[in-house]
Amino acid sequence: MLVVNDSFPGPTIRVQKGDTVYVNVQNQGDYGLTIHWHGVHQPRNPWSDGPEYVTQCPIEPKTNFTYEVIFSDEEGTLWWHAHSDWTRASVHGAIVVMPLEETGFPFAEPDGEELIIFGSWYLIERLNEVVTEDVEEGLDTPRSDCYTINGQPGDFGWCSNESTHRWQVEYNKTYLLRIVNAVMNAELYFAIAEHTLTVVGMDGSYVKPIVTDYVMISAGQTMDILVTANQPLGRYYMAGRQFDTAKSAVEGYDKSNVTAILEYKGNYSHPVYPIFPSTLPAFEDIESAVKFTSRLKSLASIDHPTNVPQNITTKMYITVAMNNGTLINGGEEIKSGLLSSLNNLSWVNPSTDVLLAYYRNMSGFYTSDFPDFPPALFDFVSDDLAPDRTIATVKATRVKVLEYNEEVEIVFQGTNLLDASEDHPMHLHGYSFYVVGSGFGDFDNETDPEGYNLIDPPKLTTVSVPKKGWVAIRFKASNPGVWLWHCHLDRHFSWGMNTVMIVKNGGTPETSIRRPPPYLPPCNGSPANVFEQFHHKFSKTSK
Repeated sequence: MLVVNDSFPGPTIRVQKGDTVYVNVQNQGDYGLTIHWHGVHQPRNPWSDGPEYVTQCPIEPKTNFTYEVIFSDEEGTLWWHAHSDWTRASVHGAIVVMPLEETGFPFAEPDGEELIIFGSWYLIERLNEVVTEDVEEGLDTPRSDCYTINGQPGDFGWCSNESTHRWQVEYNKTYLLRIVNAVMNAELYFAIAEHTLTVVGMDGSYVKPIVTDYVMISAGQTMDILVTANQPLGRYYMAGRQFDTAKSAVEGYDKSNVTAILEYKGNYSHPVYPIFPSTLPAFEDIESAVKFTSRLKSLASIDHPTNVPQNITTKMYITVAMNNGTLINGGEEIKSGLLSSLNNLSWVNPSTDVLLAYYRNMSGFYTSDFPDFPPALFDFVSDDLAPDRTIATVKATRVKVLEYNEEVEIVFQGTNLLDASEDHPMHLHGYSFYVVGSGFGDFDNETDPEGYNLIDPPKLTTVSVPKKGWVAIRFKASNPGVWLWHCHLDRHFSWGMNTVMIVKNGGTPETSIRRPPPYLPPCNGSPANVFEQFHHKFSKTSK
């Protein structure tokens, strides 16, 4: 499989807040790829953000490209990963952003730290080819065979029970545990047997400390957690398992329990087996996930203030859905198959990346009419949707354009089209955003905003839209560029649950996109773009 510097996961990049890092990616594989710096805002520098056909074309085999990774206000744990096909299954690693020495952590200095990177393992050769064939045929994509912690499935995997990752700790010391959920298609529960977790950060921002026996971490998210080694000397499992929100009839998900071992230093009698965490929620335990995520709040301190937009100039209501749609091959309609959508639009990659087309004012590669509302309103979460409500999606390359410094509110609405409602972790490139509200059912524009948290909402780069529910976010469009929005479940991303946001330049060079680098990977052999006629109509029908 394709890996970085002979390791899985790849190497950790360690920086200090505000640093700029240059990373030369030499592609020694046999297919094109790109790298994305997940959670790094890259101010005015979309040229190094990484998603293929959005900000660049792939780095072809036997070529290289140097990314300029500009850190600004991020602090904590982030990560990097491939952003082309399903290559990120094996091409990813952590980013550690240390605070400035004069400020330090907003909590007592830990005695040490540990990285836990969750990954997906597939017993499939040529995974990208299999996924491409499945998408072209409108079929479901492969499920992982197990999950990994730092490259190892753990004691319950027949192939790894002698190579399980071990973390040695000293009694009564406190450690900073940095967690990355790099799995392809799942949210995860995580717990450490007999130990209490204190969550202090997520997605490169701090949160009010949350004392808990478990966490739920969505695909693409990161967490910073304090753990004090205050239990009797011994060995304890650190365990993760999938939090599954698909309908109960879907049983083909990855039911493996991935483990690592927390092991105390010192002289003591080792038990035959480590203790397994009794607090790890069950696969389909939605209540525990909601209980955890509802506690997330920004630190909102003097040194780490919140700045929630109050004067909203743009409101969007975006449905996230599974659909059927017409599959197109070489410009000819062939049959219907699985697709996914935002506001009933399923993304199609252009033949030249959107950023270059926008920067050079090239026409014919995208249109700027992504709708602010779905084409029709009805009871999106009903268990008895009429057949005419399972609307076929439209494949297109349509972007949302924002003026510089607009204050934006987006409500993502989950849907039950095709009886396929589940969580959707939505990730925005180039920005963090405030999660001001969430709930179940259809969003009510009159009553639900009354419950918004505008004081200390969590500041994230990835948020999960709950099954048969909604989530509301706010941000200020102060980073000019071309930025991708997408579901971080790669199966949904492959089916088109993504779009692009263009933020226009401000009125000065300091508020405008930087000039492109001297070299960009050429757009050779990219997929043909397909445009379909699209008439946007907004209508409201009774539920």
